[in-house]
Amino acid sequence: MSNSAISIRYAKALLNIAAEKQGVEQYADELAQVATLFQREDVLRLLLDSPTFPVEKKAAIMSDVADKLQVGEGMKNFLGLLVEKGRVAYLAQIQQNYRKFADEKSGLVRASLLSASELSGERTEAIKQGLEKQTGKQVVLSVDVDESLIGGLQAEMGGKLFDGSVKTQLKRMTDTLAKG
Repeated sequence: MSNSAISIRYAKALLNIAAEKQGVEQYADELAQVATLFQREDVLRLLLDSPTFPVEKKAAIMSDVADKLQVGEGMKNFLGLLVEKGRVAYLAQIQQNYRKFADEKSGLVRASLLSASELSGERTEAIKQGLEKQTGKQVVLSVDVDESLIGGLQAEMGGKLFDGSVKTQLKRMTDTLAKG
């Protein structure tokens, strides 16, 4: 079974459990919290993924981690299952897939916006409303500033990049002139 197929299967299973308990967002937050910890702590991740380290000790460590992060019983059980089945290495992918499936279920789409300068609240809201009108879904928008864009905006949504930056326009002009 492919790497992504495994993470998709676990993410969907967790989403079904979370939906039954009406805790889709709670599970998303807890899973993100655990995934972030594992991304930061290489030793912990390698230890729990090691085939030579006893499963009982891995389970005890994972249980301690879950207690320290104060995750719910459902997430604690899910993390224990990952340890038992040797799937801890898939945690980051499971978290990404879970977030994607949870957003689809909730009718959300996530978008990121890069601007060459700070945007006003009204401008950000207008862009968000425009994206919501285009998609017919509620948009969760994250906004960052990147002065290297010179001017304009770049938006990424659903794996597509919409680039209206001056930097890209200048590059296109340069490429066109170089060909001519």
